[in-house]
Amino acid sequence: EGCTPAQVDKAIEKFGFAMGPFRMGDLAGNDIGWAIRKRRAVEKANLRYSKTADLLCELGRYGQKTGAGWYDYVPGKRDAIPSALVEQMIADHRKELGITPRKVSDDEIVQRLVFSLVNEAAHILEEGIANKASDIDMVYLTGYGFPLFRGGPLCYADTFGLYNVVTAMKRFAANPNDDGAFWQPAPLLARLVADGKSFT
Repeated sequence: EGCTPAQVDKAIEKFGFAMGPFRMGDLAGNDIGWAIRKRRAVEKANLRYSKTADLLCELGRYGQKTGAGWYDYVPGKRDAIPSALVEQMIADHRKELGITPRKVSDDEIVQRLVFSLVNEAAHILEEGIANKASDIDMVYLTGYGFPLFRGGPLCYADTFGLYNVVTAMKRFAANPNDDGAFWQPAPLLARLVADGKSFT
């Protein structure tokens, strides 16, 4: 909708993550996610997702191991250099989809990334996969690099205010370029908001 990979990465790094999702994809290998998406496309033919990452992989830009991914890389170095080719690829794909670019704030970027974690965590709690919110927060803090000073995604959501989290999710769901079903609040999250409660 108007962001560049560098803008997304900078926003979430400013929030406290050591590395944004595009830099992480380049480090891990973009072809790994591509293989998973291909398999899921067969399993779930109606699965909706952005094809931008597939276009990147079709260009052979798998990340640092190929010297090019979302970013360009100089041989022997790991510095992520914004790629004019990738930015043009994204702009062309956006135009093909009929999407008019807009200014997206760093706050919106962070909210989209973090609140999707919060919503999925609420599903995990409701399904009994995890016993309590702090279990999920600890996994994100110790295993996924969530900023320690934020306390984990659910602690952060409580601090931000669950009503505010759900309000933002509803705004994202109303965006015609977004997947409204993805942003439907998990039943547990909706109940907590209705009851004026929190995860912790």
